[in-house]
Amino acid sequence: MQYLQAVIKESLRLHPPFLLLLLRESTEDVKLLGYHIPAKTQVIINDWAIGRDPLSWDDPEEYRPERFLNSNIDVKGLNFKLIPFGAGRRGCPGRTFVVAMIELALAKLVNKFNFALPEGLREEDLDMTETIVASLFFFRWADLSVT
Repeated sequence: MQYLQAVIKESLRLHPPFLLLLLRESTEDVKLLGYHIPAKTQVIINDWAIGRDPLSWDDPEEYRPERFLNSNIDVKGLNFKLIPFGAGRRGCPGRTFVVAMIELALAKLVNKFNFALPEGLREEDLDMTETIVASLFFFRWADLSVT
């Protein structure tokens, strides 16, 4: 179960449900990382960039669930390295439910099916290039063999 949770965290780190989190407004003047942010400034949090920040993650572009096995980082919004559902009072109210559903669905899929590439297709043949598009459809069709 720990590895399954690590897989989910790593997937949410690299592929957050929302690339940009909700707008926040600064309540007072603040200096952050050398930038002056005046009071009443609207700030957008780039969750996609946080998940790929080389200052926060070793090999940030590499999919490695093991990085979460001996880590206390969770998706509750308490650690700002991983905030796929936002943080603080305005974090996603359905976060606990969603994480439980992801765990259940993924565990059932892994338990009930054997996943394999179709005959003659190798991992190297798959195009896993990411693109960001303004569309409701973010996926490419791929033939997979499920038994």
